[in-house]
Amino acid sequence: MCGIVGVTGNKNATSILVNGLEKLQYRGYDSAGIFVDSKDHKDYLVKTTGSIDDLKKKIGPEVQGTAGIGHTRWATHGGVNIDNAHPQFSDDDRFYLVHNGVIENYEQLKKEYLPNVKFHSQTDTEVAVQLVDKFVTEDGMTTKDAFIKMLSLLKNSSYAFILMDRDDPDTLYAAKNKSPMLIGLCDGFNVVCSDSIAMLDVTDTFLEVVDGDVAIVKPDSVTVLDEKRKPAKRNQFKVTIDPSASDKGTYPYYMLKEIDEQPNVMRKLVKKYFDADGNMNVGCGLMDNILDSDRIYIVGAGTSYHAGLVGKELMEKYTGIPTEVHVSSEFAYEEPLLPKKPFFIFLTQSGETADSREVLVNVNKQHFPSLTITNVANSTLSREATYTMLLNAGPEISVASTKAYTAQIAIQAILAKAVGMRGNRQVAKDFDLGRQLGLVATGMQSIVEEKDKIDEIAKKYFVNAKQAFYIGRGVDYTVSLEAALKLKEISYVHAEGFASGELKHGTIALIEKGTPVIGIITQKKTAGLTHSNLEETAARGANALTIVRQSLAQDGDTFVIPDVDELLTPLLSVIPAQLIAYYTSLNKGLNVDRPRNLAKSVTVE
Repeated sequence: MCGIVGVTGNKNATSILVNGLEKLQYRGYDSAGIFVDSKDHKDYLVKTTGSIDDLKKKIGPEVQGTAGIGHTRWATHGGVNIDNAHPQFSDDDRFYLVHNGVIENYEQLKKEYLPNVKFHSQTDTEVAVQLVDKFVTEDGMTTKDAFIKMLSLLKNSSYAFILMDRDDPDTLYAAKNKSPMLIGLCDGFNVVCSDSIAMLDVTDTFLEVVDGDVAIVKPDSVTVLDEKRKPAKRNQFKVTIDPSASDKGTYPYYMLKEIDEQPNVMRKLVKKYFDADGNMNVGCGLMDNILDSDRIYIVGAGTSYHAGLVGKELMEKYTGIPTEVHVSSEFAYEEPLLPKKPFFIFLTQSGETADSREVLVNVNKQHFPSLTITNVANSTLSREATYTMLLNAGPEISVASTKAYTAQIAIQAILAKAVGMRGNRQVAKDFDLGRQLGLVATGMQSIVEEKDKIDEIAKKYFVNAKQAFYIGRGVDYTVSLEAALKLKEISYVHAEGFASGELKHGTIALIEKGTPVIGIITQKKTAGLTHSNLEETAARGANALTIVRQSLAQDGDTFVIPDVDELLTPLLSVIPAQLIAYYTSLNKGLNVDRPRNLAKSVTVE
């Protein structure tokens, strides 16, 4: 959600911070700010509601320094206003702090330690910075000790902090628990960020920070202290993403660019996981762990959960292992009765999803094996799971996920086939997945080239709609859930996905004249049933539309997709729905990439 950046030891601190915040806009935010210091007490605090462009307009040429911190805020405590924007500061203006996460016991801390302190905001973050100030000015602690004591008082809280002291501005004090944070190692200076993409312009080398760590970051050194406050050695890693991959290029919005990138993502996955002879590149240890399990649990949130519903069908068909799919925020606190040998698969675009991470923490405590399927190498869920498979989809910036969804389904298909073949299942041997993914890539390309047609569909049926419904059966039902999510999150049209047979069990009462109802029809055994359900809605005044596989198409179908293996049809049927959502939002004059109230990487539970 929120994004943080920090830099020390570079005369271009202001531009580094602002550029970093621009790269973090995908996370979702409602306000932004920076604090910059030039070591001679010429320091500047600039905050604004709105966009990074609004912040840039407020930053005058005098706002320069060699160290600073910056933040994009997504409101959790307190409304969207300047006072609640970060950085937050102590009452005497000595300490400045940026924070991602939630301090659950901030009200108690405020009453117990700070009853006479004047507060300038409604945020939990200000409590943290005021505590540091109190421990330094009243109790005589060093800034480092005060920072550590403040952290010790936080109960059941998630945080990533960067603290600056105006009396020693070259030193950044950083700490994390549950929220992402990395330290970037540069030539003559160092940076801190919540996502490596923020700092790829200045470094490709990062230092891992784990939960409970405190880092003291100076221009020429980084010291990491573990939970016992002993010096700790943390792993360095390189990030090889091309910084230009996160640019829109000639596209008006990231979402459209990312929809168009899906055919190439499929080709990249084939290239990565299949050799020239069609053999699969999946680790033997991973496959054996899955084959040894008695049940697979797929865990995800939002779009990743929907991808997992397709993955369940693939896993059960090709591996023969019973598979369940769970919403991570529910599983974390209502864990079902587990068998003796479960295997867990975590689906997450960012690798930082807080709800999924909570499940993984519990899984690790029980010593169960796990796999994270993610788009971000060295992310938290990637590091903490037993195994990782990467989506290789490139940066996904738009809040509404598109290419990560299709990449997650493709990876699950690759995994299911590989495990099935290792388990000597004939159905997996007969599944020519490499060829099928090639057909998928070609089919995706043909669909995205029909944008004008989908634009017209959006204008005619969706822009003025108050609500819409997607329906289907089997995997078509799972795509209906994802299609409805895309429409509601970026166009604000109330949309729901339903198993088409369930319409008559209540939902059909909501059908009014002109309500768009889109049937997804790609499965031969249920095609006639879904057509019949659509007729029921049309009889009640609905605009009945279809997304249909070519071999099942009839006269009058709205949009026809190419034929591929039935369990891979979600890779194609979802794309018209993605484009309907895009063009509905666009034609309503909304910000496609940054829908209200939403964030890309959900790092609070």
